[in-house]
Amino acid sequence: MVGRVHGPDLNLLTTLNVLLAEGSVARAAQRLGLSPSAMSRTLARLREVMGDPLLVRAGRGLVPTPRALDLRERVDVLVQDAAAVLRPAKKAELGRLVRTFTIRTREGFVENFGANLIARVREEAPRVQLHFLQKSTRDSTSLRDGSVDLETGVVGATTSPELRAQALFRDRFIGVVRTGHALCRGKITPTRYASGKHIGVSRRGLGQGPIDAALKALGLQREVAVVVAGFATALALARATDLVATVPERHTGNLRDGMHGFSLPVATPEFTVSMLWHPRMHADPAHRWLRGCVRDVCAQED
Repeated sequence: MVGRVHGPDLNLLTTLNVLLAEGSVARAAQRLGLSPSAMSRTLARLREVMGDPLLVRAGRGLVPTPRALDLRERVDVLVQDAAAVLRPAKKAELGRLVRTFTIRTREGFVENFGANLIARVREEAPRVQLHFLQKSTRDSTSLRDGSVDLETGVVGATTSPELRAQALFRDRFIGVVRTGHALCRGKITPTRYASGKHIGVSRRGLGQGPIDAALKALGLQREVAVVVAGFATALALARATDLVATVPERHTGNLRDGMHGFSLPVATPEFTVSMLWHPRMHADPAHRWLRGCVRDVCAQED
């Protein structure tokens, strides 16, 4: 069993501060809403704890000892600092804010939302710097240890339950091919879609996913000619070949400029992209402001 930790009674600091400021037990008692006798008992306790009389009688009044004079300003600062610590955090002074925020995202987020986010941040807090990192794993250690301030992603079974999350937008997968590809013309049926040669996207190098399961239910199978780690790479290959890329629609909007996109001919679930952060940052005024910026920018692009 862990023993109780005994330390100085910090409540005495407030009383000491008032006593030193007033130089009178009666006035200090009135200011703190105590009886004179209760204040006298507290002064006796302070004298015992500090090993100094602090206030001594001179005629009809009390005068501070040299120790009390030496402590008066320090104690006042300590009490004010303690009060500031215990007050709710103030709204961030954005014009004076100097800070670097590290944001971890998947491919496409910066390309689609980065310009507007940077413009918003620079307008409101010109001395704030954004540092974007590529999200290569779902591991939340970087949020926990503070090396990453915010990240975007899909909340799933592997997401740490301690993290806070807020939805940013809904997204869905679409097919994408180069301009002039055969799939640019005519109705895209499951058979036509499956008959093309495809680019798989997997950070772990896996070639199968929900789309393959949907095709299999129809008795179809697509040929995955190559597997890459990210959507930008998949779209770069599709732009230069006859391969078919299947990517998130909103997440890759700017990356698909000049290419042909189409709805998938098989049912695949939509998903929600959220921002995630560690609870210790939840009440931080500057972090709260950043989350608002990200949320607003994503909503504008909806």
